[in-house]
Amino acid sequence: MSRSTHYFTGSRDGKRPPSGDPLRKAKDHYDVVVVGSGLAGLTAANILGRAGHSVCVLEQHYNFGGLATWFKRRGGHVFDISLHGFPIGMQKTCRKYWGTSISDRIVQLEGVRFDNPQFQFDTTFTREDFTHKLVDVFGCNPATVESFYETLRAMNYYDDDGRTTAELFEEFFPGRNDVHRLLMEPISYANGSTLEDPAITYGIVFSNFMSKGVYTFTGGTDLLIREMRAILARNGVDVFGRSQVDEITVEHGRVRGVRVGTREIRAETVISNAGLKATIERLVAPDHFDNAWLDAAKQTRLNCSSTQVYMGLGPGEDLPWITDLLFTSTRPEFDSASLADMHGQS
Repeated sequence: MSRSTHYFTGSRDGKRPPSGDPLRKAKDHYDVVVVGSGLAGLTAANILGRAGHSVCVLEQHYNFGGLATWFKRRGGHVFDISLHGFPIGMQKTCRKYWGTSISDRIVQLEGVRFDNPQFQFDTTFTREDFTHKLVDVFGCNPATVESFYETLRAMNYYDDDGRTTAELFEEFFPGRNDVHRLLMEPISYANGSTLEDPAITYGIVFSNFMSKGVYTFTGGTDLLIREMRAILARNGVDVFGRSQVDEITVEHGRVRGVRVGTREIRAETVISNAGLKATIERLVAPDHFDNAWLDAAKQTRLNCSSTQVYMGLGPGEDLPWITDLLFTSTRPEFDSASLADMHGQS
């Protein structure tokens, strides 16, 4: 490589070319090919491999895990950039689809702290503690709080009543921007949602997290993905990195397989974990889909607010423990849209 040639990790157009054939051990045909090694793709592959199907996972990056990943720097430093908070239901999900070697490492965060101009306190992020905060700290009517919870619990994806999250909040806590901040700020940080989004999307997410608190995986995402790859190997799933799928091939209205560079791998089924719009527009091509379905897909707004700040500590240095999860902002009043403004006051 010449001195003038540079490759930038993470840039789709700047990846270092593979030194060998990353698919040299891949078969020409599988029952299922999974595009993308995010947690959804790896889980689908594991379920199908465990059921006896021949499965292949193709990942464009050198690392696996999608957004649940990490990177290393000189000196043995590991920067973990995975999503670190999820509801208690993840224990049951991982036990069902992956086993106890993963589910037993999911534990509750001991401390969650809010620090902003409107309020400052610690919470366990459980229903009991949220009730205490809403009633005793914010002065809300206990019956109103319980009615709010029941409304959230009754929501499902099939009965969207058209309300926005802002309208939902105003119905139960009118004019209470501080309460809106408590209820919405963690969700805005987690997935980029705003008060103008459908109330149904907020209700389901908040109900899941509010139940028993916030949980995380202990040991680091590198350990999580390493254990998942070992389980996949035991279930006969082939996993290949540095293998960018250029096309999901279609013949006579049915999937035929995938193309990676000049090589095609045939499959009866292809599962794409590469994102809805990228799958439609880049991997398959819109003309293979029904127009009505395409119109509905175009209305989908993809949420992702994974903003990371990395700090490196020198040997022997330490930081005092403040809390496990900190929600902090400097804006005098809450405005969910401002959280997505890279140049404004959060």
